[in-house]
Parts: sequence; C-alpha cells; structure tokens
Amino acid sequence: MKSQRPKTAEANFREAFERLKIGKPKVLPPDAQVSQNNVAKEAGCDPSALRKSRFPSLIAEIQNYVAAHGGEVPESERQKLLKQRQRSRAAREMVADCKNQRDAAAGLLVEAHAQIAILTRSLIDAEARIDALRPKDGTIQSSGSRPKSSPLGVDTIGPKKDKK
Repeated sequence: MKSQRPKTAEANFREAFERLKIGKPKVLPPDAQVSQNNVAKEAGCDPSALRKSRFPSLIAEIQNYVAAHGGEVPESERQKLLKQRQRSRAAREMVADCKNQRDAAAGLLVEAHAQIAILTRSLIDAEARIDALRPKDGTIQSSGSRPKSSPLGVDTIGPKKDKK
C-alpha cells in the first residue's frame, strides 16, 4: 500500500495561484486580484512565507502573470454604482438639454406664426387698398376726353357732328 505524501508548500501555492487566475478562490473573495500576497493568503499561509529565495520560479510566474494581466482589474460594486450614477447623471443632463432645445424651438415657432399672421394681415390690407383704387366697371380710364384718330384719318368713334 502506498503512503500518501503531504502536499508541498509549493504545490499549495501553485493551486492557490491557479484558483485566483480562474477567479474561483476558496479563502479570498471571488473578485480578489492575483498578487504574491493574495496567493499566499489563498494557500492559507502568511504572505511572508512566499519568498523569492524559496520559490523563485513560482514568484517569476506570478510576476509575469500580474505584468501581463495587470490592467484587468475587476470593478468593485462601489465602482459599478459610481459609473451607473455617472451614466444616469449624463442621461438626465442630456434629457434636460433636449427639453431646453425643444422649448427654444417651440418659442421660435410661435414667433414665426405670429410674424406670418402679421404679414398675412398686411397683405390682405394692401389688396383691399388696391381693390379700392381700381374702377368698378372694369374699364381703364384715359386721361384725354376724345380718342385719337386712326392712322387713316378716320375717327373710330363715329361721324363728326357739325356745329351750326
């Protein structure tokens, strides 16, 4: 029968490192970042136990992982709430701005309608004055009392009456 050998410290640290990488830690919260201290804590040890002099290859792997994935910091609930508030505030400001633009446009529209009404009334008044100046029978009056003769010398109105 084979006797079970206890896990080495390095094996415990490596398992803890893998759990942190996949986001499934057993000891730390699920949103814990990968770091040397957190690997040691996840392994159930004091952070000073994970030393570079004792585990140089593991420390190098952790540092390479942190350097490659350092920008991937998961957001906390507080950060998520702050971002949501900022988005909500931006949306409220945009709605208020749209309302202001709508109100300004409505004001311009009312002014335009008033100007149209004024111009329409002026046009109606001008047409009425023009109609008042036109003759009623539809003929055009000339300034002279007698029409001119035709080029042939014949009057177009009729024979001249002699005055005796």
